[in-house]
Amino acid sequence: MLTSGVAPGKLPPMTDVTSAAAETRLRRSPLHERHTAAGAKFAPFGGWEMPLEYAGGGVLKEHTAVRTAVGVFDVSHLGKARVSGPGAAEFVNACLSNDLGRIGPGRAQYTLCCDDATGGVVDDIIAYLYADDHVFLIPNAANTAEVVRRLRAAAPEQVTVTDEHEAYAVLAVQGPRSAELLTTLGLPTEHGYMSFSAASLAGVELTVCRTGYTGELGYELVVPAEHAVTVWDALFAAGEGVELRACGLAARDTLRTEMGYPLHGQDLSLEISPVQARSGWAVGWDKPAFWGRDALLAEKTAGPRRTLRGLVAVDRAIPRPGMTLHVGDAQVGTVTSGTFSPTRKQGVALALLDTDAKLADGDVVDIEIRGRRAPMQITKPPFVTPSVK
Repeated sequence: MLTSGVAPGKLPPMTDVTSAAAETRLRRSPLHERHTAAGAKFAPFGGWEMPLEYAGGGVLKEHTAVRTAVGVFDVSHLGKARVSGPGAAEFVNACLSNDLGRIGPGRAQYTLCCDDATGGVVDDIIAYLYADDHVFLIPNAANTAEVVRRLRAAAPEQVTVTDEHEAYAVLAVQGPRSAELLTTLGLPTEHGYMSFSAASLAGVELTVCRTGYTGELGYELVVPAEHAVTVWDALFAAGEGVELRACGLAARDTLRTEMGYPLHGQDLSLEISPVQARSGWAVGWDKPAFWGRDALLAEKTAGPRRTLRGLVAVDRAIPRPGMTLHVGDAQVGTVTSGTFSPTRKQGVALALLDTDAKLADGDVVDIEIRGRRAPMQITKPPFVTPSVK
C-alpha cells in the first residue's frame, strides 16, 4: 500500500477538465497541465482535483496495464509530514500503532493513527524511517491536517512536526515491468519491499520507495513538487518500450479492491477499528504505549462485534458500498467497498459482517441490490494473484 489517499465514500462521478475547481477551491497537482493534455477526466478527491481516468484508455485498459505491464499514477494529493528532532522516532512510535522498532533506517512501515479514547482509525499512514531523529509520514489527503494536529499537540518541545503536503509530488509506478522502466532511467530497483533509497533522475533528487497500492511489483517516487513535470516527462519518454500507460484513481480503486486493501473512510474509519478491519498485523501489541492501546486491547480480548471479510459474486451482481447483506430474513452486514473486478470479470467486495452470524469462508450471503437479492460467497482476499508476492 501506499495509503489510498482518497476521501471517504465511493469514487465520485467523473467531470471534464473544465470542472469548477476554482469555485470549490480544490488543490491541483503540479502535474495538472500534463493530465489535461492527456485528456484526463477529473474528480474531487480529498480536497484535490485529480485524474480519474484518461482519454483513449479508460479504467479497464488502465487496470490491465498495471496487471500486465506498467502504469503510472499521480498520487500527489497524498499528505506529507515530517517529524524531526531528538527522539523523533521514539515519539512517533509512542503515538502510531505499528512498532518502528521492528525496522531500521531506510525502511518504510504501514501504520495507523488511532483515536486514543476509542481505538478508531484517524488515518492509515506510511512511515519512512530515516534516523532516530527523522521520520517522514505519508497520510491520506483528507486526513493530513488532523494527523499533523494530533502529533503537534502531543510532541515534546524538542520534536518538530511539519506539514509538507504541497512540497512534494508522489508518482506511483506499478506493474510487472516497473523495475524494467526505472532501471532504464538509472533508478534503483533492487531494494526490498517497504524500503527506500535516495536517487537522482534528470538532475532531480528524489526518493524511490518499493511500495504501492496495487499488489503488483511497484515503486513510489517522492519528488520535490517543482520538479514533478521533469520526472513525469522522463518516465514517459522511456515508457514506450514497456507499454507504460497513465492511470487514474478509478483504476487504482479497482486494483486495490481486487487485492482486498482497505480504503480509509470505507474499510477503516473512526467507527471501524483495526481489530474489526483485521488490521491487527499493523499494531505493535507488545509496545508499552500507542494511541488507542487500551481500547484496542480490550476489543481484541472481548472479540469484535463485526469483522471485515471478502465477498465474490456468484452471478453477475456488482456490489457497491452501503449495500446490505442478509442470511434469510436477518441482516448480517454491510458492504464497505465493492466493484466489478476487471481481472476476474466478477463483482468483488469488502464487507463488515456480524460476528454473531458465525459465518465462515465459503458461506454464501445475499446482497440487496435495488430491491432484489443476489448471492455472494465469503472469500478470503486477495481476489486475484498478483505477479509478485
